[in-house]
Order: sequence, then C-alpha cells, then structure tokens
Amino acid sequence: MQAYENLRQLIDSCHDDVQKAAGGNKAAGTRVRKVMQEVREAAKQLRADILTAQKD
Repeated sequence: MQAYENLRQLIDSCHDDVQKAAGGNKAAGTRVRKVMQEVREAAKQLRADILTAQKD
C-alpha cells in the first residue's frame, strides 16, 4: 500500500532529529513536531484506505 509506505518513510526520515531533540536540540524538536503532523495526516489516509478496502 502506498499510504503505508509513505507513513514508514516519514517516520524513518525523522529518526536522527528525534535523537537530537532528546539531547536538547530545540530546532530538531521543531522539525520532529512538523513531521509528526505529517505522520498524523498519513495515518488518517492509511486508515481511510483500509476501511475502503474492507468495504469492497
């Protein structure tokens, strides 16, 4: 599924920034929060795709 791959890619892309944010880097924390907003939208899309597939 394309939506699932997109979700995985978003999470993988922010791994380094999560580590930096845990170390106290405020800019990295801001980047992580931005990606988490995108993750939320990607998760909503994945959920909608799964529900659509179940109905068919």
